[in-house]
Amino acid sequence: MTPEEKRDKYERAKQRVADLKKFYGELMSYFLFMAILAGINFYFNNWSYMWFLWPALGWGIGLTFKGYKVFTKTAFFGRDWEDRKIKEFIDKEENN
Repeated sequence: MTPEEKRDKYERAKQRVADLKKFYGELMSYFLFMAILAGINFYFNNWSYMWFLWPALGWGIGLTFKGYKVFTKTAFFGRDWEDRKIKEFIDKEENN
């Protein structure tokens, strides 16, 4: 393995750790903020209308997509996809 390949692997691993860290931070923010909204909802409405579920649903959908991107290797148009396409174009150009 060449030093350049090692550096690329290290950079990808470093980016993956940063993505995981960011996702976990967003997940903690989600639960904290939803708990605050639920408390406000309970204090003012005593659960007569649980409006806090609407922002929980919207933010939760976004968080689900981010989690999918972070935890799956087959994310659409991810790093692996880019590498495969670059290699494909290089091979195609070399054959012509």
